[in-house]
Amino acid sequence: MHLGALFIAHQVLASGSVRQTARRFQLSPSTVSTAIHHIETELAMKLIERTSGELVTLIASGRVLEGLAPLTAAIGELGQLAGHDGADTDEAWVSRIPIKIVTIERFLEVADQGSINRAARRLRLGQPQLSLQLANLEKFLGARLFERQAQGSVLTEEGRRAYQIFTTVSQAWNDLKSQADERYQRTARSLRIGSIIPTGSESWVARCLAALVSEWNLDRNNNAISLVSMTADDLREALKSGRIDVAILDSVFGLESFRHRKLLQTEMVVIAPPDSTGTGVADLVAAHPICMPSPRTGLGHAAMAFSDERAPNRRLRSRDITAADSLPVIVDLVAHHGYVSFLGRVSAMPIADKVRIVDLDEHLPMSYHVAFNHRKAAADACAVIIEAAARITSEPVAQTDSARESAA
Repeated sequence: MHLGALFIAHQVLASGSVRQTARRFQLSPSTVSTAIHHIETELAMKLIERTSGELVTLIASGRVLEGLAPLTAAIGELGQLAGHDGADTDEAWVSRIPIKIVTIERFLEVADQGSINRAARRLRLGQPQLSLQLANLEKFLGARLFERQAQGSVLTEEGRRAYQIFTTVSQAWNDLKSQADERYQRTARSLRIGSIIPTGSESWVARCLAALVSEWNLDRNNNAISLVSMTADDLREALKSGRIDVAILDSVFGLESFRHRKLLQTEMVVIAPPDSTGTGVADLVAAHPICMPSPRTGLGHAAMAFSDERAPNRRLRSRDITAADSLPVIVDLVAHHGYVSFLGRVSAMPIADKVRIVDLDEHLPMSYHVAFNHRKAAADACAVIIEAAARITSEPVAQTDSARESAA
């Protein structure tokens, strides 16, 4: 991390504007954005985000801004040491300081050891490499920092000023980093589980996750469980970025690069209002509005494909379908507001007392999968989820219209 980037990041968090900071320091907006990205990466936290085109500073940015205050004050003193008095033109110079934190740490080690050779051995660096870094630091600041003597290296007057400034920088940065390290350790101990959005508390997804938490805690595992629900697209991205360790999805699409196992196999059905009278899909969609998950979900993608390819009725085409990535809302629309939708049979059965379940004219298979990363805890959780799914979906369930008719 460069001192200039830290100075830029401080100004962005203080002003709340990338473009204003870029104009102030005569930099490109991309350079300013890169500085923010680097400090977010180093501190393992998100500080800003864009909402409706506007930059929004997040709650965590306030604490980071306070932590950067002594650091940026020290950077200003460093500018004075280099002959800059803090005017606007000199602020632009400060924002471009290329000195890295690691170089500062090495300078402090040489000063503490009183010898480049001893410092190099402790840092496990070659002496020529360390000498070159110190020479470049002196060249940039325009001041000699060490007097090389027979018994070692002694700080000059400018070197003693630099030592005080760099000590403040190092302490402030290490304070910020230690907080990030604590957050990382807490995150590393947590097992993050993501799932498609359950239809409700009675759904097999919700019951699988509840069984996982219960069994996991009974076994007194060291990893705490953290749960989140989102769409299949978001789950794949979260798994790829490492934000979650395990994902329950309603599609195998995009899982080629992950370890994954099939959770269960089912088929798509129509869910209709309890008082509906249509006997087939065409009748139901002609008489009722449709609401289903968006194509960002595995279920929504399969339903859209069925609508476009198999049904000539205009109501089944995408432009006539209301998308809602919330299964509880969809179920309520069907149960109480006269809509129809599509679900996997295994998800529809637990809500058979709220909606009417109608088979499609042709078999349309759906499969659910669980994907996980390299962590052993993730594989262990995956095994518990698979066992819970098998147990829950083998329980007696309500009958569909066609099953009732066959029984009659």
